[in-house]
Amino acid sequence: MPISLQKGQQISLAKEAGPRLDLVRMGLGWDVIKKKGFFGFGGGEQAVDLDANALLFDASGQLQEAVWFRQLQSADGTVRHSGDNRTGQGSGDDETVTVDLARLPAGIQTVVFSVNNYTGQDFGGVQNAYCRLIDTQGEKEIARYDLSAQGSHSALILASLRRSGSDWTMTAIGAPSRGRTFQDNLPDLRAYV
Repeated sequence: MPISLQKGQQISLAKEAGPRLDLVRMGLGWDVIKKKGFFGFGGGEQAVDLDANALLFDASGQLQEAVWFRQLQSADGTVRHSGDNRTGQGSGDDETVTVDLARLPAGIQTVVFSVNNYTGQDFGGVQNAYCRLIDTQGEKEIARYDLSAQGSHSALILASLRRSGSDWTMTAIGAPSRGRTFQDNLPDLRAYV
């Protein structure tokens, strides 16, 4: 059973997933905004373009690489993005980022996951939004973070994976930020690296 993460909570990924955690996937899902019409007529759907980001930092806290909708893979291929979903339609994860922890270069000490709303709506209006971490061996969900009704901001710093010897620790951050892309959030992100 996955752990339902709360802001600031830390978990050891090796303890939750087992000693052979090599490949993890962060899944981001959400639904379109259902608009209510006048007296029940004229409603519709409004697309929401959330974007998942994986930001790779070294031990000194310097950003080494970003994997996001404009760069779908790290230079060495250890981090891969599934591609940009611009609507939120469909079931399941709308965007994913896969991290090969076993092959991630030793110089990368922290991976920060964040999400931006490229279309600009605040999270207070985004429905059924979540972030989850999955052990790809067996597709076991390790942890889940509920993003729905998070407030009047357009970006969120979700969680970090931090190298701890041969283990990795996940910290749920849940910190609000603003902006359409991860570059807008870098000043806020620095506090979590």
